[in-house]
Amino acid sequence: MTRPLRVRAAALAAVPVIAFPPAASAAAPAAAEPPAPVQAAVDYCGDQCADILPPGQNGNATLVDILAHQVFGTMPRHAGDQMVPYDRLLHSYTGLTDAQLDDFFNDASFGVPAGQVESRVRPRADVEIVRDRATGVPHITGTTREGTMFGAGYAAAGDRLFLIDVFRRLGRGELTSFAGGAPSNQALEQSLWRGAPYTEADLQAQIDRVAASGPRGAQALADVEDYVAGMNAYIDEARADRDYPGEYVLTGHMDAITQRGTIEHFTPTDVVGIASVVGLLFGGGGGGEVASGLALLAFQERYGAQEGERLYEAWRAQNDPESVLTVHEGEFPYAQSPEDPVGVALADPGSVVPHELVRDASGAAASGASAEPVPQSEGTATEPAPTATPGGAEDLVAPGEVEENLEHVRGLFNDGVLPGDLISDPDGMSNALLVAGEHTASGDPIMVAGPQTGYFSPQLLMVQELQGPGISARGASFPGLSFYVQIGRGPDYAWSPTSASQDITDTFALRLCEPDGSAPTTESRHYLDGEDCVPFEELSVDNSWTPTVADQTPAGSYRLLSLRTPYGLVESFATVDGTPVAYVTRRSTYLREVDSIIGFQQFNEPAAITSAADFQRAAFDVGYAFNWFYTDTDDIAFFNSGANPVRAQGTDPNLPIWSEPAYQWQDWNPADNGARYHPFAERPQVVNQDYISNWNNRQAAGYTSGWGMGAVHRGDLLDGRISALIAEGHAFTRASLVQTMMEAGVADLRAEQVLPELLRVIDSAPVDDPELAAAVAELRAWHEDGSLRREPELGAGEYVHAEAIHTLDAWWPLLVRAQFEPGLGTPLYEQLTRLVQINETPSGGQNGGGGSGGSPNQSQPHRGSAFQYGWWGYVDKDLRAVLGEEVQGGFGTAYCGGGELAQCRAVLLETLAQAAAEPWETTYPGDAECDSGDQLCADSIVHSTLGGITQPRIAWQNRPTYQAVHQFPARRTDPPPGG
Repeated sequence: MTRPLRVRAAALAAVPVIAFPPAASAAAPAAAEPPAPVQAAVDYCGDQCADILPPGQNGNATLVDILAHQVFGTMPRHAGDQMVPYDRLLHSYTGLTDAQLDDFFNDASFGVPAGQVESRVRPRADVEIVRDRATGVPHITGTTREGTMFGAGYAAAGDRLFLIDVFRRLGRGELTSFAGGAPSNQALEQSLWRGAPYTEADLQAQIDRVAASGPRGAQALADVEDYVAGMNAYIDEARADRDYPGEYVLTGHMDAITQRGTIEHFTPTDVVGIASVVGLLFGGGGGGEVASGLALLAFQERYGAQEGERLYEAWRAQNDPESVLTVHEGEFPYAQSPEDPVGVALADPGSVVPHELVRDASGAAASGASAEPVPQSEGTATEPAPTATPGGAEDLVAPGEVEENLEHVRGLFNDGVLPGDLISDPDGMSNALLVAGEHTASGDPIMVAGPQTGYFSPQLLMVQELQGPGISARGASFPGLSFYVQIGRGPDYAWSPTSASQDITDTFALRLCEPDGSAPTTESRHYLDGEDCVPFEELSVDNSWTPTVADQTPAGSYRLLSLRTPYGLVESFATVDGTPVAYVTRRSTYLREVDSIIGFQQFNEPAAITSAADFQRAAFDVGYAFNWFYTDTDDIAFFNSGANPVRAQGTDPNLPIWSEPAYQWQDWNPADNGARYHPFAERPQVVNQDYISNWNNRQAAGYTSGWGMGAVHRGDLLDGRISALIAEGHAFTRASLVQTMMEAGVADLRAEQVLPELLRVIDSAPVDDPELAAAVAELRAWHEDGSLRREPELGAGEYVHAEAIHTLDAWWPLLVRAQFEPGLGTPLYEQLTRLVQINETPSGGQNGGGGSGGSPNQSQPHRGSAFQYGWWGYVDKDLRAVLGEEVQGGFGTAYCGGGELAQCRAVLLETLAQAAAEPWETTYPGDAECDSGDQLCADSIVHSTLGGITQPRIAWQNRPTYQAVHQFPARRTDPPPGG
């Protein structure tokens, strides 16, 4: 039995609260001469810039912090202080005014007022780090560029050292050896290694190539080296002060008694590895061509070659004319399927065998054994947890009790450091709303935007301000990459991205061979490169683990083995017309992760960004697939970045193709994966459209989208509201644009956009059954009241229209299957659900009415982001076809009820009756957080724990996890606001 933690109550006041050393313990200046004075940056925002990052800035906690948090509920300072304002906006956005924004966002002005300084540290003579009392954000000012970068690294380690280490290990395929063998750690590690395996030489080659590319590349390398030096200086000080993150003890890397252990210094190649993680998570796109090919074959098997191909194209809907667009006018053709594609290499049905990544598994890796996860914290974010006060830790834990105290926090990491689907389902990220000055009350443009990177404790992003020679910016960055601000603002401009996910990944088929000339099979591990039969290059990493305090997964080990060719990474083996092949995937940013550093460098350099056009040109230098949004006092702008390869004429980027030279990307260099890319003019872009909105929807006409980006998309929730307000002549303020975002963030896409068509079909005849009529009336009332999933007030305990919300949650998966499976047939229906999941609700619990026949491909519960992926557009188009309407980009046939209105209505009513009768306990199954049947709790957001500090649940909201509000009343050619 685990005994309770014995802590001296009188010593609670001695719990240290921040992981960065206080000013008194700061390092002495590196040089003897007095430090140069630090000058305040000129700010043109006029107190009209704000941001928020829940749960808080501080992501480091000492062992004592963690123990006190677990026993007494104390929270390290700034570890959770942004949760309450973030959550309360949901309940307070109606009637919001500009004056009230400060209640829900932090001041994002440059600098710290004299009376608001919490700490001031000079880790060396040429840089000062000031943290403000309100948030603990580091404001880093250097008298030299080298000092500024050093300070950025020092501050990043002070806020996220353990998390940076986790991402370093993940980028090298070493997460389980570092953090434990929990199943989620294994899944995440394998996903990353499958998509971005690198050798040390690969990482260094990227650095060398970019550093030699010109002055900007050389400066970038110098910046990274100084940044890494700052992180390492912090590590040395934290070890000397015994002030390092407690997770190093919990994962067995440090000994709490002897202080022996290792926290390894960082290197520039570690930064490249971290960049590969971020790029794969948020800046990739495409792939899946083998699955698309199997869908094409399934359509042809069902309907015949010609009709099957036509229906495949209708369902693929790569350029749906009804889809919401970010750029309202103009066409930007990219990645479109040609009429008669060449080089197509479709797998024979049933022949595809995925490449086996995991080898030589033993112990827990072979058995799947793991410790039971410990539930995360209870309650909701109503008030901040008590904050411990600074002081020494020596009296908190009695001598000899460290080991039993550590027992108290076994399982702290919730069965893994990071969720296993972080990479497998990364694309539902971020939104942006921008309004041109002619539609604002002040005449100055407004932007409300931010990345929807998921809810974690600590958060995956951190906020900072960087001021130094050639750099002036404030905003969010990924820890380990925060030598530049990646999302934020300069003196008189601001920018923010969303994940674009355009197709920058292709699949090629390599013919297999045997070196002795014998007949190959799908078990062969050589391939034809021209006339030569060559072996696959093997990239492997060995991982082993033993139980630790944080992760009690029994000891185990395995080897990760990726097979690489110059043509790409092996994804699977199959036959094509009986010929054994390896399918390899090639991402245009693979081996080129570092290239994007040049674009981010310019974002932070005011001299490089003096206009919207300058920003668009800088964004063009980012190779990752992002949508970029920009504002200053005159303009709003959009630009889509990414290394979009120019493909061989006639090839289809949506299907696998042969690897012969005739079908390769133009000017492709297998040595470094360079190629010819689509030029600036061919990228979706716009300046000073009336408004710009994006929620990961299609960018522009002609720009090919992924599966499921059709007539209904969650982007409609933003676009429809903004366009309607502009049509009414509304003059936007910062507060009213935030209101628009927030209302879209609590809307149910299905209820707002698809329920009207469902009701129209049902209304084609009277509903005689009283119970069904009541269910229909409840659904109608919900839709007419705004289709929101929202409590009437904070703490009400249930949604307005809770019954209708339950009915639709239970109905949707039943409806989709009943509507489409009879016409498509089970094999084709199931193949399509592998390409596009049918549902993504806040709770993630509806998988077909608790096993009553729906698709299981539902979203992860408690994650916030919802309504990105689903069959919303398919259902909508089909119902309109049944109603006899002309549907642009429709199927050309109707599925519901065989296309007969009366039969379709019968299908809807039958499934609606099932849904209305479904017990709430079935629709909302219980979990570690919630009792079964608790609708509000099932929807709630739970912060995934990445360390020893947990967070309370908050109410569901479909909203960025770092969000900023920007409006600039002046620019550098004007006097600063307020003189």
